[in-house]
Amino acid sequence: MGMVERLWYGEDVGARAARAALAPASWLYGAAIGMRAWRFDHSANATLASALPALSLGNITVGGTGKTPVAAWAAAVLQARGARPAVLLRGYGDDEPLVHARLNPSVPVIVDADRVRGAIHARDAGADCVILDDGFQHRRIARVSDWVLVSAERWRDDLRLLPAGPLREPVGALARADILLVTRKSAGLSAADRIAERFGEHFPMLRVAVGHLAIGALVNVRTQERQAVNWLSGRRIVAAAAVGDSTAFFTQMEMAGARLDARPYRDHHAFTPADAVELVAAADRRDGLVCTLKDAVKLAPLWPANAAPLWYVSQIAVIERGSAELDRALATVLAARQAVTSTAG
Repeated sequence: MGMVERLWYGEDVGARAARAALAPASWLYGAAIGMRAWRFDHSANATLASALPALSLGNITVGGTGKTPVAAWAAAVLQARGARPAVLLRGYGDDEPLVHARLNPSVPVIVDADRVRGAIHARDAGADCVILDDGFQHRRIARVSDWVLVSAERWRDDLRLLPAGPLREPVGALARADILLVTRKSAGLSAADRIAERFGEHFPMLRVAVGHLAIGALVNVRTQERQAVNWLSGRRIVAAAAVGDSTAFFTQMEMAGARLDARPYRDHHAFTPADAVELVAAADRRDGLVCTLKDAVKLAPLWPANAAPLWYVSQIAVIERGSAELDRALATVLAARQAVTSTAG
């Protein structure tokens, strides 16, 4: 667990004292976002129409909830139902567009900090709907459906606003969402269900679902060889992760039976040649290195051809509870798309 994570989630005396010391800064942050929320709630011109029907996926916490695999799942479902979705990103980190392109090669990925302008670009690229990756706080663009993801591994009822905690908005902001999707990686289904039930009790109008972010097959970045997850059982592996919740990723590897040398980095870390040299040396002493797809797109160009294998795994979204609710939400996107197409014709 990194220093910031220890501050936000730690139960030791030092972490508690640090959160208390940062409380005034959290109050100021809360006042600022409260004023922003008031402006959007009371101004008819603050939110602009989207050129295409938009499905927003977002968080109320900082990172680690699985927006990318859920966006890939939603895009695949929309495609299977005849839509032409595009994924619209703000563009924080060079890894995200590459990951989306790898997960859904036939889905355009549009990077634009101005989501309203990005939706126009998506329409010009042939899309008829857009998925906003990390769009909950980007209220300037209208959306057909608003999904918020919460991590079962990281959620606690006593989390604080930034910087004393990971909350980007107060929990009350969920009142403007349509769907709450509790995602789990290493947490059990019963734990995720309990979190979903508590949110459902506090927000009766919020439709609630639970999804498992399961690890898929291992892929060798050089040869594209694939191995089932059980290949990890008993193997001595270096695992590197520069993601929002590296602890959950490492736990998944250990649950698959790997004997890990875990190497966590901060989210969106830009791997350097020096990082690669260190990781290659560690991997050469073991059975190779496993990372996430998000990390592989950055590490692969730095990985020597004669080094130990570099493997990556992708997370696959498996909806376990509330699939009917998600289907209904996607149906609203499809219906809005048809309305736009009809109007354009």
